[in-house]
Parts: sequence; C-alpha cells; structure tokens
Amino acid sequence: MNIPANLKYTKDHEWVSIDGDVATVGITDFAQKELGDIVYVEVETLDQTLDKDEVFGTVEAVKTVSDLFLPLSGEIIEFNDTLESSPEKVNTDPYGEGWMVKVKIADASEVKGLLDSEAYKNLIGA
Repeated sequence: MNIPANLKYTKDHEWVSIDGDVATVGITDFAQKELGDIVYVEVETLDQTLDKDEVFGTVEAVKTVSDLFLPLSGEIIEFNDTLESSPEKVNTDPYGEGWMVKVKIADASEVKGLLDSEAYKNLIGA
C-alpha cells in the first residue's frame, strides 16, 4: 500500500498536497483499490467556492459511484482534464497523474485537521 509521508489525508480517503495557498487533491491508493477500475471522474465545481467536506465531484468505477469530498474550504481553481479521456490514471498513478483538483485554500487553519500518513495508516489498518 502506497501512503506517501509528505501528503495529508482525510477519513474519506482523499489525499492533499499543499504548496503555498494551493492544495492538490486526489483519492488515495487504498481508495482506488477499493473502488476498482475507474471509468469516469466528474467534477462540475470548477471555479466554485466550497466548504470543507462538501461534495466536489464523483468518481465512477465499474460497480459503484462515490462522492468526492473537499478536504479544505476554498475555490476549485483547476480540474485535471486528462482524467476526462484517461480516468484510469487514478488507478495507475493516484498520487501523480491521477490528481483530481487544485483548490485555493480559504482557511489555512483547516490543514491542522487533516491526517498525517501514520494516522491514515491506522485508519485503514495498514
């Protein structure tokens, strides 16, 4: 199980990479394995400002559809449009080419509420 130590995580299995006031968000290796083959990623919240834990999109696998929850309040400033034609990148490279959105962070104090890699490992029993 790949759980990079340099990222932050949520109980809903999103990962967060923070660079200044911009957070890159995707789903974890654990989440993509649980979902199976990803066939579609939908994000219709580009240029919208959402609160922490609001649904920012969905990910569709062969057998299920799951909501994606925003780990930090802010404006969705970018969607990884590569996923429109290649949603399988979420499976093959969840922490790289499979990223989903970039968010301009509205409240930096929310970062403290995210899990570090050890806490996430404990959450999933890794």
